Amino acid sequence: MTTPEQPDFGGEQPGTPPLARTTLDRAADRRKDDAWLAEAWTRGLVLVVDLAQGGRALVTDRGDGGVTLVLVPSAAAPDAEHWFLGVDPDGTPLWTMDATPPPAEGARPATLREIGHLLDDRDAGLFTAAAALTNWHAGHRFSPRTGKPTVAVEAGWARADPDGKLMWPRTDPAMIVVVHDGVPGPAGRCLLGHNSAWGRAADGLTRFSCLAGYVEPGESAEAAVAREVREEVGIGIGALRYEGSQSWPYPGSLMLGFLAVADPAQPLRLDPEEIDEAHWFSRDDIAKMIAGGYVHPDSGVPMSLPMRSSIAFYLIEKWLTAGAGDHG
Repeated sequence: MTTPEQPDFGGEQPGTPPLARTTLDRAADRRKDDAWLAEAWTRGLVLVVDLAQGGRALVTDRGDGGVTLVLVPSAAAPDAEHWFLGVDPDGTPLWTMDATPPPAEGARPATLREIGHLLDDRDAGLFTAAAALTNWHAGHRFSPRTGKPTVAVEAGWARADPDGKLMWPRTDPAMIVVVHDGVPGPAGRCLLGHNSAWGRAADGLTRFSCLAGYVEPGESAEAAVAREVREEVGIGIGALRYEGSQSWPYPGSLMLGFLAVADPAQPLRLDPEEIDEAHWFSRDDIAKMIAGGYVHPDSGVPMSLPMRSSIAFYLIEKWLTAGAGDHG
């Protein structure tokens, strides 16, 4: 069912950031309808997310390389607090909870980070919503105002103090940007950095990604892009274009994606507390990173890109394939 809250995306959404894809009708008008919710639970399906195991849910592998979420009928779900996510296009109520998933034949545990890009649109939206909601509940068991325990209300979309004061899930806006030189074709380059906190991955690769940071109070996303780029690598940007957004529910960010043009002749001045290494990479370099075969010619260090479920990978791949030279 299409509602004003949930537009009709018309099936698969290949041009959308991986965790922005969804078919879920959140049915917010039902969250205070206790009688409807009680009946909906009896015929619902549950995505069980195990926060104690890093937010893993059970999935099964498909023959085409994708994965499918394992949803449990409510009658077979663990005895745990459950929260309403919305309604599937076929009318099935969908729920989530934080618990250990019951075993399922042929299933394996996986995090949203690991497999978000391998899910279809329905499952991508479902797991993203479930991860965001379960993480929020885990962090708000007690009131920041009184220190007293809170209880879930409104089908899990609010928590209440003993005195009835409500708090709702919040989303923190953050910008993320591929800075590039505006040159189309193979000669074009983009600027990626390595965060000082990341270290080297277990596979020996050093991950490079887009520049990113939170939008500050009273600041536009566009102003945040210019500020963060200046703070992290010491250069100014010119033309700026918004490319899309997706949730990153760790615990509750909304990533606002941009492409921005900058003059690569500007000297880089890195903030060592944020970025310990940054380089301009050609499109050929980026293609080799995606293929898993790039070694930096100066340092000899093998380098990689962010996980494919991230909007960072989406933006980098979009710049790579689209040319990104039409900013001006």
